[in-house]
Parts: sequence; C-alpha cells; structure tokens
Amino acid sequence: MTPKTRSIGEVLQEFRQHRQVLQQELGKVIVGQNEVIEQLLAAIFTRGHCLLEGVPGLAKTLLVSSLARILDVEFKRVQFTPDLMPSDITGTNVLEEDSAGRRAFRFVQGPVFTNVLLADEINRTPPKTQAALLQAMQEREVSVGRETFPLPDPFFTIATQNPIEQEGTYPLPEAQLDRFMFNIKVGYPTLEEEERILAVTTRNERVETRKVMSSRVIMNAQRLVSSVAVSEYVIQYVARLVRATRPKDATAAPFIRELVDWGAGPRAGQFLINGGKALAAMEGRFSVSLDDVRKLAIPVLRHRISTNFQAQAEGMDTDDVIQRLLAEVSEPEIPKFAGRGERRTPTPPPPPEKAGK
Repeated sequence: MTPKTRSIGEVLQEFRQHRQVLQQELGKVIVGQNEVIEQLLAAIFTRGHCLLEGVPGLAKTLLVSSLARILDVEFKRVQFTPDLMPSDITGTNVLEEDSAGRRAFRFVQGPVFTNVLLADEINRTPPKTQAALLQAMQEREVSVGRETFPLPDPFFTIATQNPIEQEGTYPLPEAQLDRFMFNIKVGYPTLEEEERILAVTTRNERVETRKVMSSRVIMNAQRLVSSVAVSEYVIQYVARLVRATRPKDATAAPFIRELVDWGAGPRAGQFLINGGKALAAMEGRFSVSLDDVRKLAIPVLRHRISTNFQAQAEGMDTDDVIQRLLAEVSEPEIPKFAGRGERRTPTPPPPPEKAGK
C-alpha cells in the first residue's frame, strides 16, 4: 500500500497544534507577553532575526533561553561589553604544532556557530564588534582570513538592548537595524500577570518544560510557511504602505513629509509579507490577510522610520506615525470579474454632444 498523502490543510492544522503546544510550554516559564512570543515565533519560522527592547527585569533573556530549550536547538549567549572584540564572537585562528613539529593554523569557532545566538545588550559594544554580526545575519556565514565558514541551519540572532540607560552605549547603525525583521518592545506586565509572576517565582519550585520541536522540524516548518499563498491584493497593499513611509514619495501624506526624515526600504515589505505568512500558517490558514500585515506593521517599521525634531516637538514617536499611517493608507480596489457563464454588461457609450455647443 502506498502511504497516504496528507493535504495542505491537514499539514497546516498539525503545524497550528505544534504552535499551541509550544506556547503552552513557554507559558510555564513566561507569564503573559503573548504578542512578543507570537512575533518571536513568526521570525523563527521565516528565518528572521529579532531585536528585543525593554527595561531590565522583564525576563527577556529567560524568554529566549527557554524558547531555545523547548525548540531543542543549540543556544549560546554573548554578553556585549565595551571591550568585546569581533573575534570573541566569530572565532579566531590559533597556531598549533603537530607531533612531527609542523605548525599550522586551526580555526576555533566562536559562539556565533549555534542555532540561537542571544546578543545581550548589543548596544554596549563598539560598532567594530557590532559589525561582526552583519555577515552572519545576512549571508549566514563567517569569513575569517581567506576562508568562509557556513553557520548551522537554522540560525537566528536575537539581540536585546535597554532603551533607558544610554550613557556609554553605541546605537546600532541603520544598516544593522535593517537586518532585524522585528523590533519588539517588551512592556510591563498587567496587574494580574504581575501577581502570577510573584506567586510563581517566589515558591522556589523548578519548572520543567518538554521539547516540542527540533532543527529538522523547524526547517520543515519554514518551508511550509514559505508556501502560504499571498494575493496580488495583499502585495499591492504592502507596497502602498511601505512607499507611504517615504517623505519624498509622491504618495506620501503631508504629515509624513513634515514628521519623517527617511522611510522604510523594500526589505520592510518582504518582512511584512513573510511575517504575514507565518501568522496565517500558525493559525492554520491558507493565505495572508490584510489584518496580518497590519498586526506586524509596527514591529517591522518602527526601526526603519526616522522621525525628525518636528515629530518630537509634537510628542509623536515612530509608533504613533505608523498608527496614523495605517489609518490613512487605503486598501487596493478588488477587480470585479464576471462569473462563469455570465456575460459582462457592456458600458453604454457617452451621449453625443449637442450641435452648437
């Protein structure tokens, strides 16, 4: 007997169940933060990287380490400091001597050779060391000397930074910010969530989580997510939204020209569509909707739009600008086609002009 071929609907429903179990396991360790977890999973299932911003004590590091443990992938954490060197991340060549007395260089891999790399407080190291991650995040490889070494698959960089304490820090350059799929802001818990946190964490009980996925399952999920359908209607809306962030574009609203110095590039549109695919697949749907795009607009665009002094004077940040943009960018018109067997009603010709007019 030939094995039964499963339909795409059955595969999507199974993937939805995997995601629910994954979120339940994370819920044993992390209280609340459902949107943050959803965006992290969307990035993982689309081979994206994330930048987490939040004040100390919001369990950002615990969230990432717990996620890696539940996904059953290799995890390494690098604490970024002002004296950190690029070779401390990528690795270095060491000179070794064999038994015959011959000397040769051997490459010793750095912590970047892992599945999930946590770049903790990435803005505390100089740009020289920050740039060591550029090739790894984009090409997923590391060049040392004359050799290039591929990184394990899957590979994700999840960086954190403290938005409050800026003294002695080095803001990430725009080229590196653009490598991050999402800029996720981790907020304070609600009153009910904080009470649960205090009740759970002060019992001194160890929470056991089980492994839900593996590297192979994650790569299969990435292929499944990439096969989710995207209509021309959604693509047109994403293009309109991204282009509307650019103050010099003809379609930009007057408030964009007044409040924004520069807007998002084409990579923002790619991340909006890929993120929409992930949200649709995690809910067991076959195609991306406009609501998926709107849901991810802020984490995708907030680090790709630069507001000027006028916006600061009016008390508006990038999130406010994006919210206003979502309200103003119109949806594309859906073309109307005649059904099968129906005849399209011809458009009557215009009335002839009267003589002498």
